[in-house]
Amino acid sequence: MTLFLTVFAVCMLIFGGMVIILLLSHTPRYRTEPEHLLTLFDKALENRVGETEWNALIGYPIRHDEYLESVRRRARHLMDEHGRHGRVARGKPLLDTEGQEELAALRDHLAAHTRLKREREQE
Repeated sequence: MTLFLTVFAVCMLIFGGMVIILLLSHTPRYRTEPEHLLTLFDKALENRVGETEWNALIGYPIRHDEYLESVRRRARHLMDEHGRHGRVARGKPLLDTEGQEELAALRDHLAAHTRLKREREQE
């Protein structure tokens, strides 16, 4: 009987510990900030970004900021319009010339918007 109670107590301790750990741990969340998009756009304009990195960031919805979500959707649309699967693997830029120009304009717009937003927050 003592052995049974010892095994039962150890099992309950392990089970209880696991339940507590699961209750206290939270799912990690990735929050896309303007700096992440600006860095990605810079890399794309300099032909230093891979399709995997582009798709990982542009494919992840942004729920905390509607403006950033619209920029993300516009960037995804640029890839649909001006990018082709496998271009980077063949040594070509992610986007064609027109897409690069539109991405540069989108990047400049995002940078200006972010700068204005920070200036307003500092006032």
